[in-house]
Amino acid sequence: METTQNTVETLNDLIKIHNDRIQGYERAIKETPAENADLKQLFTGFIGDSHQFKLALATEVQTFARDIENTTSTSGDIHRTWINLKTFFTGHSTKSVLEECEFGEDATQKAYKSALEDEKLPAYIKDILTQQETNLKAAHDKVKQLRDLERAES
Repeated sequence: METTQNTVETLNDLIKIHNDRIQGYERAIKETPAENADLKQLFTGFIGDSHQFKLALATEVQTFARDIENTTSTSGDIHRTWINLKTFFTGHSTKSVLEECEFGEDATQKAYKSALEDEKLPAYIKDILTQQETNLKAAHDKVKQLRDLERAES
């Protein structure tokens, strides 16, 4: 019973992280200069990934006959969240948008790392999270690469 409760809490925390990530990228799309259509398209793809990951996590929560917490994160053990970005996208420059996106991706990475370190999680759940983490790591690295390019150009 305790393991089930722990697993559901972990999955719900990750669902919240994806809700935060979706909101963060929706905000980033609004703040990205119009001439950066490729960047907006990339962000839209990241939103789609988070929706897909949320669905997979929510499916697992439902297998435990538990409620899905479909809110944004507020708990202290989820490190940082997209919803609590340190500032609004200052200056709305591509560089500042990418910096804030990297900040959010760092929070996502930390949440997954923490979840995967939980020894009480069933192996099949860890497999799901590992697959998602691989995709999220690639997204993080892409954002970081683009941010570094923007820094070099400015």
